[in-house]
Amino acid sequence: MTNHIRRRSVLASGFAAATLASCSREVTDEVGVADGPDEATKVGVTTTTSPPSGHTGRQIGDGSTSDTGPQPKQPKPEKLAPGTKPPQFVVISWDGAGENKHMPLFERFLEVGRKYDCPQTWFLTGLFLLPESKRTLYRPPHHRPGASEVNYQDDGEIHRTLELLRSAWLEGHEIGTHFNGHFCGPGGVQDWSVSDWLSEIAQAKQFVRTWRTNTGFTDLPSLPFDYDKELVGGRTPCLQGADNLRKAAMKLGWRYDTSKANRQVWPVKDGTLWDLSLQSIPFAHKGGTILSMDYNFMVNQSGGTKGDPAKRPQWRKQTADSYLAGFEFAYDGNRAPLVIGNHLEGWNGGIYMDAVEDVIKQMADRPDTRFVTFKQLCDWLDAQDDATLAALRRLEAAPQGGWESFGG
Repeated sequence: MTNHIRRRSVLASGFAAATLASCSREVTDEVGVADGPDEATKVGVTTTTSPPSGHTGRQIGDGSTSDTGPQPKQPKPEKLAPGTKPPQFVVISWDGAGENKHMPLFERFLEVGRKYDCPQTWFLTGLFLLPESKRTLYRPPHHRPGASEVNYQDDGEIHRTLELLRSAWLEGHEIGTHFNGHFCGPGGVQDWSVSDWLSEIAQAKQFVRTWRTNTGFTDLPSLPFDYDKELVGGRTPCLQGADNLRKAAMKLGWRYDTSKANRQVWPVKDGTLWDLSLQSIPFAHKGGTILSMDYNFMVNQSGGTKGDPAKRPQWRKQTADSYLAGFEFAYDGNRAPLVIGNHLEGWNGGIYMDAVEDVIKQMADRPDTRFVTFKQLCDWLDAQDDATLAALRRLEAAPQGGWESFGG
């Protein structure tokens, strides 16, 4: 992606979340920049806030998070039997997950997930849990404390984001990371070292683990997961800096990354990480291919976030038809998992949100379609024999003898 557009710069009228009182509690140690892997593990704050009553599971730190055991609603992966057609996996993912009071899109797509049995991966921006009044707790690599290319959320938005993160995890969705400050271009994440990435990741985790101290909220239960265990993958800002990010991710034991671009083929590992990147799919009504993300459609169609309203219906249809063309290519062909990336934004009047909901509805009606999170896709891939995965990767289309002949 090119020409990064500042997140939340486009607002729609409507829903407004209640604004809560700002936190006045002092934090004893500020988050600092880590110089390397050992230092990254030391980044943190000392917390003293007690969790509210009704807490369940093993409390972690100040009670912002807790270990409640295995995540609910996780499918059990099964080995693909010889002569069997693989499921058509579809991953719906969101960069910069967080609720905006003007556009309750996080809430909207959780409801879509319930309606169509569609678990999704939410790449949380860590700063969306940090009040702007405490922005200097964020020490971005090579930038001043508190600097960010995305807007901080207000207290009401943080509060609602926390509620939705809890619901999402309990309903089987994955909480990954989109990191923090979203620095693209020269001097940004494309130039970061492995140590820089380790610092950024440590801080993203810390903002999740200490939201209770940083916000002062006492009316919310803990997030029901240990983020050190839950966080196993992410997507970099603007798909930049992936090489060093992956080196850092492997040090941390992550399972996948989705920060590059692929063809519609079965995944391979990059080192110890599954490469589950976005894909080049057919560009409907135009020819050629396009990356499977809303931002790329917006740039190609209008060049900006406020394109000609008269053209928006055709752009919405073109976007939906492109996603469906990518789906059909895999569904009738090699059955490679389809990866779709989105932003919780109102670009061009929200047509990209409408387009992805349109295609979820249509794909859900097709037999053998299985919506999964990236983590669930990793589970399935890890359950397969090496020979089966190698044979799947060789497929550019459906097996010549039909799926009945596959793996026999």
